[in-house]
Amino acid sequence: MPNKIAVAITGASGAIYAKVLLDKLVQLNEQYEEVSIVMSKNAREIWQTELANTDYLNYPFRHFDKYDFSAPFASGSARYNVLIVAPCSMGTLGRIAHGVSDDLVTRAADVILKERRKLILMVRDTPYSLIHIKNMETVTLSGGIICPATPSFYSNPKTIEEVAATVVDRVLDLAGLDIQSFRWGK
Repeated sequence: MPNKIAVAITGASGAIYAKVLLDKLVQLNEQYEEVSIVMSKNAREIWQTELANTDYLNYPFRHFDKYDFSAPFASGSARYNVLIVAPCSMGTLGRIAHGVSDDLVTRAADVILKERRKLILMVRDTPYSLIHIKNMETVTLSGGIICPATPSFYSNPKTIEEVAATVVDRVLDLAGLDIQSFRWGK
């Protein structure tokens, strides 16, 4: 099955992660058939606050409204095989963990889980409460992957984009894409 990737951007702090992810997906365009984006209103506001631009409008991907349940990745029949939520708010995590499909992000996650495809949640909040940890456990037991927005530093990143890329590269690896990245021991 060719890669069909949905990217959900929620209102958690960490718009830099979404930006770096979208930038890298543009570069990896030979490895997927389609990329679709859904952003919450809060995600757009956070992006504008943290990155001081509206560049999320400039990516060559399909964009869908948060409440557009006619989006293809709202159904398993569209055969999207990856959903990346970057960053993933704790509220979104909680709704996914408990099957509350009240918007396109949570519906898409529900579909990906029921179809046994790759759901990757880049959770972005600290510290974690026990509720957060239990919700992460529930998603993990349901087949999802929790990949916290916790950067690594052994590649000696020099810019904030390089720091964010240490997490994004890990997410892209988890999604099954072939990327050039720092590898330990090479």
